[in-house]
This record gives sequence, structure tokens and C-alpha cells, in this order.
Amino acid sequence: MITLSKKIMRQIGRTNAAFGLIEEGDKILVGLSGGKDSLTMIHALREQQRRAPFKFEVIAVTVTYGMGEDLRALSEHCVVHDIPHRIYETNTYAIAADKIRQNSSFCSFFSRMRRGALYSAAKEYGCNKVALGHHLDDAAESFFMNFIYNGHMRALAPKYKAENGLIVIRPLIQLRERQLAACAIENEMPTIGDEACPSMRFDVKMPHARASMKTMLHEMEEKYPNLFVSINSAFGHISDDTFFDPERFNL
Repeated sequence: MITLSKKIMRQIGRTNAAFGLIEEGDKILVGLSGGKDSLTMIHALREQQRRAPFKFEVIAVTVTYGMGEDLRALSEHCVVHDIPHRIYETNTYAIAADKIRQNSSFCSFFSRMRRGALYSAAKEYGCNKVALGHHLDDAAESFFMNFIYNGHMRALAPKYKAENGLIVIRPLIQLRERQLAACAIENEMPTIGDEACPSMRFDVKMPHARASMKTMLHEMEEKYPNLFVSINSAFGHISDDTFFDPERFNL
């Protein structure tokens, strides 16, 4: 029996209400990598199915990279907990051998390939929405990466429409990573870690930008304990006419 804390379910409910993530008749593909975030998310959405006053469907999809991944524990977990689960095979690993240069970065490449596979699976399985497991720490790190490295004010939206018409939702976007980690540990979920990442088989440099942001935010939070409360609030209170974009001046 998986037990989800009241705090997790309450925050997911608030996020859903604020942004209209899940609606009557939705069929939602849940990207299930097997990590702590996606495992917590699929269980939370299944719990929402039981509680919601309307009907919607969820299907968990795990994208493979064509590396002979062992997903037996994850598949068995889904069977035990009555989670509809599909494995979507790809040849991303073989493609990466030709596309990735030696000692180059890899995160964006695998992210794009995985996202494209999820979109294809959603179309194949008749889903109108795709749920991704990004949390508030991811959003904060992405914001500061864009801010520092790209000079761009950009984070992660709770909900957006992809170019192919699919609606992408992030039910966990206002939850902290440590909440999801605690949930996975307390429930002894069969989490899959970095060993499933294809980059571990290539001679590529490890990404430093996100790790640097994580360290920076950790140090800031030690000094300012309410940092992420303020970040979450700031993402929803944007005075865009106070910045230097002429198109947003309210003259």
C-alpha cells in the first residue's frame, strides 16, 4: 500500500485547481522514468482518480533507449498497484552514438529524444495530455540557468500546449524535491537512478550548469529558509512592465 502525505496531495490539488491541469474526460500519459518524481506522480494521479468528482484516465509510459534496460521491477510494481503501464521502445542509444560528439554535453539531446518519444506514444495511445514530473526545485534551477547563462527570464510552466497540439502538464511543479524523495523512500518504491541514463556509456562531460544552480540554491536556502516559498510566489506575481522589454511597457 502506497501512502501519500496530506501535504503532497493537498498541494497537487491546489496546483490542479489553479491551472486546470486535469479535466473531465482527459486521457493522460504519465511519463514514468522510474525515478522518485515520476513514481510519486503516478501514484498521486491514481489517488486523484479515486477522489475526483469526474472521470479521467491515466496510463504510465516508460521510454526505453534501446540499451536492453531491465524494467522488470518497475513493471511488477505497476501490476501490484493496478497502474496501466506501457513500455515504449526506441533506438535512442544507437542514434546517440552518431549524434553526440566526444566530450560534449548530452542532457538536452536525450531530453529532446525522450520528450519526442512521449509525444509519439501519447498519439499512439489516444492521449490528449502528457504529465511530466518536474518539481519546484527543477523550475527554480531552470530559471536561474536561463537567467545566468542565457540572459533570459524563463522557468517551467505548469501547463502548456505543445506544437503538435498535446497539452503538457506538470502536477508536481509546486512541490519540493525533498518531499518526493521522502515519499519514495518511505514507501520503498523501486526507483531507477542514474544507471538508466544512456550518457553513462558515452565519453561525455557531465553537465555542470544545473549542478551549480542546485548548489547555489542550497546555499541560498540555508541563509534564507523561506527562499522557495518566495520563488513559488514570485513565479505567480510578475510585473513584466518593470523590465527592459519595449513590447511590455505599459505607456
